[in-house]
Amino acid sequence: MSDADEVFAGFARAVAAAGVSVTPDRTQTYLEAVSRAGADDRAASYWAGRATLCSTPDDFAAYDATFETWFSAEPPTLRDKRRTESRSVPQADLSSADAEGDGDSHNLSVVASAEEVLRNRDVADLPPAERTLLNRMFARLEPHPPTRRSPRRRHSRRGEIDPARTVRDQLRRAGEPGPLRYRRRRVRERRTVWLIDVSGSMEPYADSLLRLAHRAVTAAPRTTEVFTLGTRLTRVTPALRLRDPELALTTAGSVVPDWSGGTRLGEVLRAFVDRWGQRGMARSAVVVVCSDGWERGDPVLLGQQVERLSRLTYRLVWANPHRGKVGYEPVQGGIAAVLPYVDALVAGHSMRTFGELLAVVAAPAP
Repeated sequence: MSDADEVFAGFARAVAAAGVSVTPDRTQTYLEAVSRAGADDRAASYWAGRATLCSTPDDFAAYDATFETWFSAEPPTLRDKRRTESRSVPQADLSSADAEGDGDSHNLSVVASAEEVLRNRDVADLPPAERTLLNRMFARLEPHPPTRRSPRRRHSRRGEIDPARTVRDQLRRAGEPGPLRYRRRRVRERRTVWLIDVSGSMEPYADSLLRLAHRAVTAAPRTTEVFTLGTRLTRVTPALRLRDPELALTTAGSVVPDWSGGTRLGEVLRAFVDRWGQRGMARSAVVVVCSDGWERGDPVLLGQQVERLSRLTYRLVWANPHRGKVGYEPVQGGIAAVLPYVDALVAGHSMRTFGELLAVVAAPAP
């Protein structure tokens, strides 16, 4: 082997030491290519080595660095077009983008913090600006209607044996035994009735409670009914079926003649039971009464009508805005009269308690 061959063979070993997979066959091919291209031509020897010693484009960087070191001179100016050609790559202004991103993140954290505070605030104490944010929070509530088991059954992979389907399948197989067929009861939405007090004492909470009822109607429009309670009983379900909450509440307010007026809970509940409840609306339904229980009439009458209502319903829930406040005791005349007949007395004065109320309404039977 000549001195020139020793130099180029050593270069091949150096390329292998740099991490390029150089086999003896590649080295031999490289020496033959250099001898034909001309050992004195640096450009030819460079491209001969890169064509024979490199197997992938990933080897080019290590090959170039070794060539520079081994021959102690600048590598040939001829380069692979794919690697050396200048490329115009559009770049964003990262400093301004980061600043803008940080601002968005800061704004989101501020909004999230404000919403977390609002979740525990009494809605009666909120200024108009915070009420606007609260109203947007209602849109994110996801009420789940209560369910009941239907007497009808459906096919299932497990459950009780379906004798009719099992026998029919065997008859199709000419009496040959086969797998058992199963069935289970269907699950249907249970009716929910919201009775919302809109009298003067409930005025700070009536708007929010109607927004909550609107969300319930939106989630289950066929099985949800809403009435307002005051000096008279008013059905506002058609108004609350409108998708837009502001339009729905405006329409509901236009059909309620006794908004922020007096209250006769006993008489109004009697009207509901006589006209709607006994005729099927309240039967096996979850009825939610949203009221502070302030009764100007006879509390005995209120207790009697709630007792009648409780016998019709599947579950009777009473939401009192004062229930969650410190020091509250259900000793007021109206609440004391109805307490023995309700299944749950819950709070209803903040976004957090509204979510808890929805969970109580959707809860399965104990």
